[in-house]
Amino acid sequence: MDPIKYFTFSMIISISGIRGILLNRRNIPIMSMPIESMLLAMNSNFLVFSISSDDMMGQSFASLVPTVAAAESAIGLAIFVITFRVRGTIAVESINSIQG
Repeated sequence: MDPIKYFTFSMIISISGIRGILLNRRNIPIMSMPIESMLLAMNSNFLVFSISSDDMMGQSFASLVPTVAAAESAIGLAIFVITFRVRGTIAVESINSIQG
């Protein structure tokens, strides 16, 4: 197994996730999608490190990442719904004006 190919693939996914966050600043739910792709890249790194070092620790961390991603998505969705009910929009420009 050549881990360099997998690390390169993971790096490409991470860079595209960072690019997605930086280029899309209009809609918050669409801004959260690249974060999920970066979590996918981190998850694949855990799996490749686990297989290349013949250790189960990376696989156990990889099983926890979807749990954290699901909790993050649920909390983010709740914040979006509350913000939409209060402000009437979830555009980033209007959320920047929140004081407190």
